[in-house]
Amino acid sequence: MSLKGKTAVVTGSTSGIGLAIALAVAKDGCNIVVNGLGTEQDNAKAIAEVKKLGTRVSFDPANMLRHNQIADMIAKAERDFGSVDILVNNAGIQHVAPIEDFPDEKWDEILALNLSATFHAIKAVVPAMKQRGWGRIINIASAHSLVASPMKSAYVSAKHGLLGLTRTVALEVAEHGVTVNALCPGYVLTPLVQKQVDARAQTEGVDDAESKRRLLAEKQPSLQFTTPEQLGELAIFMCSPAADNVRGVAWAVDGGWTAQ
Repeated sequence: MSLKGKTAVVTGSTSGIGLAIALAVAKDGCNIVVNGLGTEQDNAKAIAEVKKLGTRVSFDPANMLRHNQIADMIAKAERDFGSVDILVNNAGIQHVAPIEDFPDEKWDEILALNLSATFHAIKAVVPAMKQRGWGRIINIASAHSLVASPMKSAYVSAKHGLLGLTRTVALEVAEHGVTVNALCPGYVLTPLVQKQVDARAQTEGVDDAESKRRLLAEKQPSLQFTTPEQLGELAIFMCSPAADNVRGVAWAVDGGWTAQ
């Protein structure tokens, strides 16, 4: 229970990677602010899962496209729990299209959610973290922070920018006991990726297992999906004393994708 008494805000944490990280740090004793724009049923299920671990939990419906709502979420968490010690920036979206057909509004939305929202959240938590002399900021980036893929101009641009933001802030807070790092997963079997698997299976006339194998074979040499739970355990490490001097790192968890 090394994080007992600390509080984490995890954006986009009603399912998938965000929920797995929230559960991992809650299991280690951390209070949790769950955030997301899912259905009431999704929100209630996520809150119930965290509550089972015996820590304090609240839900904040802040829309990460609205920087004033982000600031309000952080301020409320500090009032309710006394501090925000850990910030996990996980919320994100994706859209795939060639550059000439890429909708302008999708470009703006992806940059706003995948990059600008992280900027606003970090800006809101850093002053108090510096004052307390301890803080952990974990940005959920992507293999696409390190390499590109076609048809993903907005997502790749945002994730590359996210890595630049991570490194910059890590330098700015390096003497204040605050660390800033990025986790860069490859394919994680989230509902979004499963949709890609299903579409491929239908198009190519193969079963689910073969569709997954073909998808992974294109990028991920291990032929294994990274799991949300693995990312949760890595987040625990990033918050531990062993990671006190891990600063501005892009930690690839991609089955060898970016080693090629």
